Amino acid sequence: MQMFLLRLVAKLPFCLIDPLAWLLYLLVCHVFKYRKGVVTTNIRQAFPQFSEAEVRCLSKRFYRHLTQLFLEMIKAYEMSASEFQTRCTITGQEVLFAETQNQTRPVIILTTHQGNWEWMLHGASLHLDFPIDPVYKPLHHRGMNQFIYEVRSRFNSIPVPMKQVGKNILKQKHFRLFVMLADQRPGSEEQSYPSVFLNKEAKFFTGAERIVKFTQYPVFFAKCKKIRTGYYGLEFIKLSGSDPDSDYPVMDAYIKEAEASIHDQPETYLWSHQRWK
Repeated sequence: MQMFLLRLVAKLPFCLIDPLAWLLYLLVCHVFKYRKGVVTTNIRQAFPQFSEAEVRCLSKRFYRHLTQLFLEMIKAYEMSASEFQTRCTITGQEVLFAETQNQTRPVIILTTHQGNWEWMLHGASLHLDFPIDPVYKPLHHRGMNQFIYEVRSRFNSIPVPMKQVGKNILKQKHFRLFVMLADQRPGSEEQSYPSVFLNKEAKFFTGAERIVKFTQYPVFFAKCKKIRTGYYGLEFIKLSGSDPDSDYPVMDAYIKEAEASIHDQPETYLWSHQRWK
């Protein structure tokens, strides 16, 4: 039943997505108050200079984006290639292409839970005509996990489970782009790198850093910016570690770009994410 409802919503025309998102916003933000404490605590922490009125304002703008994002991610199940290309624009692809050495060398892409990362996967793949394989952390809910996997598998993308990514990259060295949501929170048993992220200590997965050091593959940050409702822009920014004394120069460069991207458009970051739990 759940899969049926998701597929039904995916068939809705875009003219109905925004009104439905507004209704969801009223329910999620004002009735059910979904993770309201987490959202306001995270925003206060990231922007200590904000007054309480500014925190509330940003919180509401976030929930407005969150409900739009939720429906857009479902809509991705039925969107055509031309719709992805129209609604997602790309910049920085010239530098990215040069680093592939004429499409012979894999590239690592690190990004955040900002904008619409699901649309960006297929938008970038279709614009660039590159194979893009997203690294994912399986969801606990079987139905949602299956639905998201099917969305991410469209247009020849091959999702790679996070626990298999190292083995996958080292064994299959053919050209492709690997996309990792690098602001995921590691579990207590996983190797991690402690750093300061948005004014509070946070741990980061070290897998991407170790893969880059071992393979010497180029690594980019993918910055997703919302242009207007239903339209996004993706910019590829090459990461290079600037601190020779750091054991994790790639992650340091990533954190710097991620924070700058979030400060640039804070309402589109996933503040309900329990990043600092």
